Amino acid sequence: MPQFPQNRTVSPRTGILAAMIVFAVTVRLVINFVPGLLPYNFTPVEAIALFGGAYFANRRLAFAVPLIAMLCADLIIATSLPRAWIGDWLGTLPAVYGCIALTVAGGLRLSRRISAFRVTGYAFVSAVLFFLVTNFATWLTAHTGAGTACTQSLASCFVAGIPFFRGTLVGTLLWSAILFGGFELMRRRWSVLGAATA
Repeated sequence: MPQFPQNRTVSPRTGILAAMIVFAVTVRLVINFVPGLLPYNFTPVEAIALFGGAYFANRRLAFAVPLIAMLCADLIIATSLPRAWIGDWLGTLPAVYGCIALTVAGGLRLSRRISAFRVTGYAFVSAVLFFLVTNFATWLTAHTGAGTACTQSLASCFVAGIPFFRGTLVGTLLWSAILFGGFELMRRRWSVLGAATA
């Protein structure tokens, strides 16, 4: 069986974790700063959270990797937001980070038996949960008189969020397929990756 490329200072698992964080941050920043290139919310963060819960032996890392990726991107994105938006944006962050943590927890349950069907199901549920929770939080924290759909009614807020949900759903399903499928292929080629990455 081929040997995984070795480096005296960087282990395979560390490389995978670092690559996930850099990739997630890059995609999220591209979506934010290059409008139209990719669908909004088409990020790998939810998929990484699901993958981390399913494969990382170290549960702290499973939670830390997607949350660190989000935090790094958010710190950069925050510098580009108008001051008037900061309050509403900060108000939704607990819901966003909470959903990511719940997706990691879902990955822990998924790890008991991983299959293409179960990965697809968990990815779908994660995307729907993210849409419901974050839109509710957006409505809850929206300032009256801001002139947005979320200041009118909860239903209007959910309707306004549908275009974002499409990106979340397709992105989570696609990135999950790439991560889980790609990692299975890598494990077959390099046994050092084992059943867990960290």
